[in-house]
Amino acid sequence: MTAPQEPVDQTPEAGGDTASSPEVQDPVQAELKELRAQLDAAQATVQQQQDQLLRAHAEAENVRRRAQEEVSKARKFGIESFAESLVPVKDSLEAALAQAEQSVETLREGVEVTLKQLAAAFERNLLKEIAPAQGDKFDPHLHQAISSVPADQPANTVVQLLQKGYAIADRTLRPALVVVSAGQADEG
Repeated sequence: MTAPQEPVDQTPEAGGDTASSPEVQDPVQAELKELRAQLDAAQATVQQQQDQLLRAHAEAENVRRRAQEEVSKARKFGIESFAESLVPVKDSLEAALAQAEQSVETLREGVEVTLKQLAAAFERNLLKEIAPAQGDKFDPHLHQAISSVPADQPANTVVQLLQKGYAIADRTLRPALVVVSAGQADEG
């Protein structure tokens, strides 16, 4: 009978397996180090990009919040200038009503002065009248036709202004109410 053989140590120190020799292991270790370095660099880049994304998101949120605050302030205080322009008009009307015994002529003069104050307030705040003259072309953005009548003027032109309209800047607040020509009436 033969004695049992001891297992042969195949570590590089024991001189066993040549595939694990230091010469072969160094390139593998070097490649592993290189891959680890690339992984670390990629992870650092990802972390940096995540930080940038979070900062960009926070900045966008701040811009959105500031814009909402500005819109809120504009709504709240946007009418302030117009209101300041109307206060003297109200004062004039109250002063006119406070005077007891006044003639129709005096009252008329007071109303005319107050109307000038109101017109100045409208002008300062870009509030303009829409008052088409007879023969002006009908504009559905500025005018509202109440009726259409046969007339001696071309069709779709203003025959009569019933009520002035108003626009602020380029936006129609109230269209002018008009009667529009349907064209010449057929005789016959």
